[in-house]
Amino acid sequence: MRETLPFPTHELLIAGRWREAGSGQRLPLMNPSDGSTLAEIARGNGEDVDAAVQAAQAARAGEWGRLTAAERGRLLMAMGRAVLERVDELARLEALDVGKPLKQGRADAVALARYLEFYGGAADKVSGETIPYLNGYTALTWREPHGVTGHVVPWNYPMQIIGRSVGAALAMGNACVLKPAEEACLTALAIGRIAQQCGLPAGALNIVPGLGEEAGAALTAHAGVQHLSFTGSVATGRLVQAAAAKHTVPVTLELGGKSPQIVFADADLDAALPFLVNAGIQNAGQTCSAGSRILVERCRFDEVVERLAQRVRALKAGPALADLDLGPLISQRQHEIVSHYLGLARDAGLSIAAQGEIVDGAPAGGFYVQPTLVAAVPPAHALAQEEIFGPVQVVIAFDDEADALRIANGTPYGLVAGVWTRDGSRALRMARALHCGQVFINNYGAGGGVELPFGGVGASGHGREKGFEALYGFSALKTVAILHG
Repeated sequence: MRETLPFPTHELLIAGRWREAGSGQRLPLMNPSDGSTLAEIARGNGEDVDAAVQAAQAARAGEWGRLTAAERGRLLMAMGRAVLERVDELARLEALDVGKPLKQGRADAVALARYLEFYGGAADKVSGETIPYLNGYTALTWREPHGVTGHVVPWNYPMQIIGRSVGAALAMGNACVLKPAEEACLTALAIGRIAQQCGLPAGALNIVPGLGEEAGAALTAHAGVQHLSFTGSVATGRLVQAAAAKHTVPVTLELGGKSPQIVFADADLDAALPFLVNAGIQNAGQTCSAGSRILVERCRFDEVVERLAQRVRALKAGPALADLDLGPLISQRQHEIVSHYLGLARDAGLSIAAQGEIVDGAPAGGFYVQPTLVAAVPPAHALAQEEIFGPVQVVIAFDDEADALRIANGTPYGLVAGVWTRDGSRALRMARALHCGQVFINNYGAGGGVELPFGGVGASGHGREKGFEALYGFSALKTVAILHG
C-alpha cells in the first residue's frame, strides 16, 4: 500500500512559492524498506537553480537582508520549536525516505530542533574586535554574510545536515539555495514548509530537488553563489571544489571517513562495547563518521572480538517502521557496493566473526544486509582502507601506542577517532597525534555534539560545521582602520 504523505512532494520552493520544476519533469523516490515508489519529486535543473539564486539575491537585498541579527535569531528559534511540535511526523518521513529506524529518525528531528535553537541563540552573539594599532588609528573587525550560499545535502542525515549548514548560514544573514539528495529529500521539503509557516521571508531559503549531475552541478557552478557547503563522497567533493574554484568561491567539504576506535588493554570494556558497535551500525553504517575500524591491543584482542561478536549476532535488521536495530541500505546500488566488500572478505579468507539477522518478513524488495564483524583484518586490506558505507566493521590488532597510531593514521581519511583508555596521559598523547578533526575519549559521538565543531582533514575534507565555528565559516571577516583627524 502506498504511503500517504502530508504535503505535495513534487514541488520546489523558489522565492517563497511552491511550484513544479520548470521542465515539468519528476523523479521517482524509492522506499528502501520495500523497493516501492514512495513518491515523486521535482526534477530541478539549471534554470530552476538560476531562478533560486536570483530569489536569494533579491532576499538579501530586500526584507531578509534588512533584518537584525536578533530578528533572524528569533525566526530560527521559532522554526526549532515548530520542528519539536512535528517530531513524530518528521521522524516518520525520515524513516520512510532514508530507511532508518523510527527512533533514529526521531533523534535526527530533535537534533534539527537543537541546531535551530543553537544558531538562533547565537545569531546576535557574533562580534568583532578592536585591534591595538598605530597612534592616531582605530582598527576594528566585524563579520558579514557571504551573500548567497549553496548547500548540497546528502541522503543519509538530511535533517541534521540541513540544521548544521543551512541553520548556521541563515543565522549569519546569508540567503540559501538548498539542493537535497534525489534519494531522500522529504524532510528537506518539510523544513521549507515549516520555515514559511514561521515567517521566514521569501527567498531566504530556496529548495531545488533534482539529480546531482543536473541541479547539483548547476548550483556548484553558479556565478551568483558566494559560498558552497557540500557533504558527500570524495569524488563528488573534488568536482564541487573544482567548480567553485572557477569563481574563487570558498567551500566547506565534509567528505568520507574510515574512523578508528582504539581500544587499549586498560579500557573499560563494559562501557566501551555499546559505543563500539553502535558507531558502526547506526543508520545501517551509512554514516561518514562511522566507527568502522576497531583497533584492539593484542593482549585483549580475542576477548574483545568475542564480546563484540555476541552483540553483533543479536542485531536485527528490518523495515524502518519496525524500529529495529537497523533498517535497509538506501538503494540497490548501495546494497551492491556493500555486498562487493563482503565478497572481498570471503575471497581473502578473512574471518567473519559474527553477523546479525535480517528478520523474517522483511520485504523481498528491500535493500537489507546483515550487520557484519570481520576480525583480524590486515591494515592494508581494502576493508580496512576504503569507506564501505554499510554495517561492516573490521577489527585490527595492534602492539603498542606507536603501532596503534601508525594503523589509525594509515588511511587517506581523517574525520573522527575514538580512544578507550583509563590512562589520562595516553589519552591526551593520542588526541594530539591522531590525524583527524574530532577525537572522543572514552565515548564516541558525544550524544550528537551540536555544539562541537565538526569536519576533517585529508580525504575527509576541510572547513568546519557545527558549533560556533560554523558561524565563522558562513561569514567573511572585514577589517576597518580609521585614521583620526
